[in-house]
Amino acid sequence: MSKYPLPGDLGLIIDLALTEDIGDGDITSLLISEDCSAKAHIICKENAILCGTPWVSEVYKKIDNSIQIEWNFEEGTCVEVGDSIASITGQARTILTGERTALNFLQTLSGTATIVREYLIALKGTNTKLLDTRKTLPGLREAQKYAVRVAGGTNHRRGLYDAYLVKENHIKSCGSISKALEEARRINPDKFLEVEVRNIDEFKEALSLKPNMIMLDNFQLSDMEKAVAINSGSVKLEVSGGIDLDSLANIARTGVDYISVGALTKHCRAIDYSLLLT
Repeated sequence: MSKYPLPGDLGLIIDLALTEDIGDGDITSLLISEDCSAKAHIICKENAILCGTPWVSEVYKKIDNSIQIEWNFEEGTCVEVGDSIASITGQARTILTGERTALNFLQTLSGTATIVREYLIALKGTNTKLLDTRKTLPGLREAQKYAVRVAGGTNHRRGLYDAYLVKENHIKSCGSISKALEEARRINPDKFLEVEVRNIDEFKEALSLKPNMIMLDNFQLSDMEKAVAINSGSVKLEVSGGIDLDSLANIARTGVDYISVGALTKHCRAIDYSLLLT
């Protein structure tokens, strides 16, 4: 069992995934005798951060509650090529029926956790925190944000409902940064309020209204440094836009509080695991 709080939609997402894959029945597994028992191992084929084990367990629980899974590594730990991640025992039919859905979750969430850990290593020695974004795979937002937490990253807002993020198009539609922020405070004075700015002039305007956080979008390093100096700790500062592993440390050294990276969840590459019967 994971020591990390699980998303509330875990069961729903698994139901959808199983329906998508199995439909009205797994016709290929019916080739196997109902009496055939088997043992399988999930094998790691590349170094990774293990994430998604609760999804695998729940997939098999929903298909066949008699399936037994023994995990050899804890969620969030490093696994290496050749490691046997888990052993699965039970009816051969149901082990194979659940194989693809279980591995899809495990591969995707391990991919997310692994890239997050790589970014955190690049930030080591700084005080800057790594944030995720809403650029998640459709239907897997809570699962991917869970993977970010497992790897040690920090979740940003979950959706459009829990915090303001006033961006360029909102500002354009409202008429100005000041008008947008004043309206946000009027409608929901207790909601977390963040605004995106594109240059130092916009930054100064936003800062005068004291939002909770200001996002410096696609700023040059020199302008980040100016913003940090002008801000002098008044509000939290986030940097976003065009960030990769090579630029991360230099950005953190400007003194910003947060760096958000959409690629953590949007560009994640699935980790290669295989399920093999023995």
